[in-house]
Amino acid sequence: MSNSVIYLDNNATTAVAPEVFEAMKPFLTTEYANASSIYPFASEPLHAIAKARGQMASLLGCTPEEVIFTSCGSESDNAALRSAVKTQTGRRRILTTAVEHPAILNTCRDLVKYAGIHVDYLSVDKFGRIDLDEAKALISEDTALVSVMFANNEIGNLYPIRELSRLAHAKGALFHTDAVQAIGKVKIDLANDLKDVDFLSLSGHKFHAPKGIGVLFKRRFAPFAPYLTGGHQEHQLRAGTENVAYIAGLGKAAELAAINLEEENTRVKALRDKLQDGLLATCPDAAVNGDLEHRLPNTVNIGFKYIEGEAILLRLWDRAHICASSGSACTTGSLEPSHVLRALGLDYKSLHGSIRFSLSHYNTEDEIDRVLEVVPPVIRNLRDLSPFGRITG
Repeated sequence: MSNSVIYLDNNATTAVAPEVFEAMKPFLTTEYANASSIYPFASEPLHAIAKARGQMASLLGCTPEEVIFTSCGSESDNAALRSAVKTQTGRRRILTTAVEHPAILNTCRDLVKYAGIHVDYLSVDKFGRIDLDEAKALISEDTALVSVMFANNEIGNLYPIRELSRLAHAKGALFHTDAVQAIGKVKIDLANDLKDVDFLSLSGHKFHAPKGIGVLFKRRFAPFAPYLTGGHQEHQLRAGTENVAYIAGLGKAAELAAINLEEENTRVKALRDKLQDGLLATCPDAAVNGDLEHRLPNTVNIGFKYIEGEAILLRLWDRAHICASSGSACTTGSLEPSHVLRALGLDYKSLHGSIRFSLSHYNTEDEIDRVLEVVPPVIRNLRDLSPFGRITG
């Protein structure tokens, strides 16, 4: 990352940690053998995969055998949803939420169109919270899978995964959670606190591993039909020659995430709160979107009324090389407002002017001070140019 860039878009992607890069290098240069080969030259790649599987299992609180390496979070999501439809014979419904990542929502739409599945969607209130009573009412004997994200990528909300997974199991349904945004930011204990979670998805590039590597946790006895078929890799649960370098990097990232978890929930959270409080104090007609109590420690989404988010982002880059986001990176380019913010029922005056700031442990207090110096005049200037801003002051 360039020293001139203030990067506050870590929910979109993260910088590869130097330690991760070093862990990857041997398998991109000297230790390049196919891990499935039988000769001794393949032993180091094979060992690296086993080591990474253990590192990942330690972070998640599961056994190494329950870790399946994939290419990304989207593949992991697809594998979980499509498997549940195949294995839960006679059950034709999926329950999810209106604020899921497109990897879930678009896969659900695909299953409706091509597999005859019916999808029920949990609504959210103005803070992005779901109602457990609504979930209980919607889960039926016909529900194959309940899939609810661990943490929302846009507003940072944390969802009651333990309670939802128990409700799913009470009706004989499987439970999956997209934990792409939660990994490395909050503690995940699949052995105890989350023992009713059958599947969990994550992606390496959200916690300082490279893009192009992910994981699907599959509980040992959960029924599963592989999404990718072919060779015997991943205990015949996910075909394809192993991406050893990226797997090694992911393992190191998991090790570092465990070490940095306390910092994420103390220093990073304090920086997030300083940024939030400073912007609310200096930018009139601004408000936090989402649940202030149950959310990720690194994320704040603020709606600035009467102006466009894209204009804010462009000026932040032009004036101080500040990177933030107006929504999910997977929907960039769309002219439509965020589906997450629409689900909250936000006023149109702030719907288009909402900015997500997402931090990492690489961010510093000096950077936050600089952002607090730059953002307020940008907001004032844009409002001066807006007829709505001039009318309201």
